[in-house]
Amino acid sequence: MTRNKSALAYAALAAGILALSLSAMFVRWADAPGPVTAFYRIFFSIFLLLPFFIPRIRNNPSVATRSIAFPLLAGVFTACDLALWTSSLSYTTASNATLLGNTAPLWVALGTWLIFKQKLSREFWRGLGLTLAGAAVIMGTDFILHPRFGLGDVMATFTGVFYGGYFLFTEKSRARFDSVVHIWLVGLGASASLLIINLALQYPLVGFDSRTWLVFLASAIVSQLIGYMALAYALGHLPASIVSPTMILQPVVTTLLAIPLLGELPTIWQGIGGTVALAGIFLVHRSHQQGMPETPNA
Repeated sequence: MTRNKSALAYAALAAGILALSLSAMFVRWADAPGPVTAFYRIFFSIFLLLPFFIPRIRNNPSVATRSIAFPLLAGVFTACDLALWTSSLSYTTASNATLLGNTAPLWVALGTWLIFKQKLSREFWRGLGLTLAGAAVIMGTDFILHPRFGLGDVMATFTGVFYGGYFLFTEKSRARFDSVVHIWLVGLGASASLLIINLALQYPLVGFDSRTWLVFLASAIVSQLIGYMALAYALGHLPASIVSPTMILQPVVTTLLAIPLLGELPTIWQGIGGTVALAGIFLVHRSHQQGMPETPNA
């Protein structure tokens, strides 16, 4: 790889992490329930992707009928993931929600161990221990000092269950579709599912001020399109051994951005627990990166 391409790939990786680190900010800035923000983030993004999606369908009509159930089901799990994660931001801090949401690879690995009897390395179990210890410090102190935060922490952690479903169907989908078609079909399934979730919860989908509509659009452009496309470019030009561990910077960047943008200053216990959990997540990523999609959970 040439020096220019290498520099561009690292720049794309940095841009992707920054864009995804802003996800929690958009949820907080929107004067709307979290699942509504998630719906418009996905809904607007699939329209913005249409100029890239339509030519692929025209050039390869069989794409439209080739096992679309896999990406659509991945979209259903994405919707549940985002609905729960964005809701957690109403109860806990942006840094906690992002950190605990990014423990998803741990739960996916445990699922493959329990269901498919996949052997896990010692490094994974060390990572599991550290992550659980760090999460226990964060959630334990939150439940004691701020019970409302504790509820949000639990919600953010459980997003990993739905991420596991997303991962399983994404693995099947990516064997059949290129990245643009896969992302568009996942978005279609996710937006339809989020619409149903919002209607079931009786959340309003209209009547927002112009600022909130701009936040919806910015979330689609920045977090959904720039974030995921930049990471996709980085993955095409950098080894997974670099990209995967680097993704643990997302909770760190979110924590730093939340200080000036949301006025959230982490406590000493959040700092200790977060550092321990990040070390565990790093070990989990490193031990399991060959079987995981390089997709962050935010």
